[in-house]
Amino acid sequence: MRSTVILSTYNQPRWLELVLTGFLVQTRHPDQVIVADDGSGADTRSVITAMQQQAPFQLDHVWHEDQGFRKTRILNAALAKAEGDYVIFTDGDCIPTPTFVERHLQLAAPHRFLSGGYVKLPMAVCEHITVEPVRLRQATSPTWLRAHGMPAVSALLKLQRSLAVGRCLDALTTTRPTWNGHNASTWRNVLWAANGFDERMVYGGEDRELGERLENAGIRGRQVRYRIGCVHLDHSRGYVSPEGIAANNAIREETRRSGRTTTTHSSLAGNLPHEPTV
Repeated sequence: MRSTVILSTYNQPRWLELVLTGFLVQTRHPDQVIVADDGSGADTRSVITAMQQQAPFQLDHVWHEDQGFRKTRILNAALAKAEGDYVIFTDGDCIPTPTFVERHLQLAAPHRFLSGGYVKLPMAVCEHITVEPVRLRQATSPTWLRAHGMPAVSALLKLQRSLAVGRCLDALTTTRPTWNGHNASTWRNVLWAANGFDERMVYGGEDRELGERLENAGIRGRQVRYRIGCVHLDHSRGYVSPEGIAANNAIREETRRSGRTTTTHSSLAGNLPHEPTV
């Protein structure tokens, strides 16, 4: 089974370098990584170009002009170029654990999407992370993070390495599985059948609306937050607005009420072969 990782980014070249380094040291490499770039400048392109020289997988860069927050549109552009049978989504500020890709592929199942977890790091901890501890697979280790200022919080359990322990914790958690842009996956043809992301969505639940449509189509979420993790690097969010979040919530409510399984508000609509879902 061929796999594609799609990760979004916007003008965070230092974080992007760390994240791409995390994919260099996976226990199982993806076949393709696509950076979905929402209008970053030349520094981001330089990071990707340098990484293309050392990546043991196909590394593609999909970019559009910066016209404000258009994450859903650039994700659809990346999805149109995905070649893998199975597609894993994350963000350019989330360093994957070493087993990130392997676990997504190991736990993939028909008529399912996977809902993984993440641990938010304070900026004081993020500042200690350089390429070297990522290469050494230390930057997502609870022990290493604690030694560099991370508080002893229960969220660190999402980074424990035991599949058996993670299975137990996932069975016990009361958190329901949702489509999380930082850590989620499913079959490419399922995503194509849904027409990908609704491009009306701005920041605030823009990823989860896709998951709600998948659920309407009978593609059920599977909780794996304690079996597949990543660490989230801190940054500002100048694009957040109460009006945008309210508009997103209205779209999501309509999705739930109508039971719709696809969207016409997507550049993918009518432009992809809709294969039978898995």
